[in-house]
Amino acid sequence: MRITVFGATGNVGGRVVAEALARGHQVTAVVRDPAKPHGLPSAAALTVGDARNAEDVARIAAGQDLVITATRPAPGSEHELPAATRGLLAGLAGTGVRLLAVGGAGSLTIPGRGGLTVVEDPGLPAEILPIARACGEQFDLYRADAHVDWTYLSPAAVLEPGERTGRFRLGRDELLVDADGLSAISMEDLAVALLDEAEQPVHRRTRFTAAY
Repeated sequence: MRITVFGATGNVGGRVVAEALARGHQVTAVVRDPAKPHGLPSAAALTVGDARNAEDVARIAAGQDLVITATRPAPGSEHELPAATRGLLAGLAGTGVRLLAVGGAGSLTIPGRGGLTVVEDPGLPAEILPIARACGEQFDLYRADAHVDWTYLSPAAVLEPGERTGRFRLGRDELLVDADGLSAISMEDLAVALLDEAEQPVHRRTRFTAAY
C-alpha cells in the first residue's frame, strides 16, 4: 500500500513508519520542518506539510491508499490535536482515502467502574489531564464525522517504548487490563496493531484498543 504518516517523527509515528516499511509498504513521512533532524529511515519518502492545513492534507494524500496520523503535541500545545483532526477530516473528505488515527486512552471506560472513563477518574494525575481532554475532543470529532473512512486506535493506559512481540489483545471501548490490573502496551506493538488494521480492516468508522 501507499501510506502517508503524519506525526512520523514522534515516538509512535516513527515506529509506525518502521513497521510499515518492514511489511513492504511505500511510506511517505510528513514533516513540518525539514530543517530539523528527523531520524527517519532512508526508505521513507519525506514531504513537508501540516495536518492542521486541509489543503496540505488533500495534496499529500492524493494517490495514497491510507493516511495514518500519530501526531502528539508538546505540553502546552494540546489545542493543536483537535485542530489537526479538523484539518485531516476536511482534507480527506470525499477522497476515499482511509484514515487511521492513533488517539488516547482517556475516553475508554474503566472495567467495573460503572461506565467511568479514564479521564473522569479522580486518581488520574493532573499533568495528564490536558492531553487526555484533547484526545477526548479528538475522538468526538471523529465520531461526528460522516465523510471520511476513519478508524481510531486508543492505546493502553501505559504506552512506552519496548519490544515488538506481536502478542496483544484487542478491545473496543473498555480499557484492557491484565490480571494485575495493569493496562499497558509497547509503542512497537501498538504499531503492529495499527498496521494489522491497515492491511485487514475490521474497525471501520469506529474505535478499537490494544493492550497486553
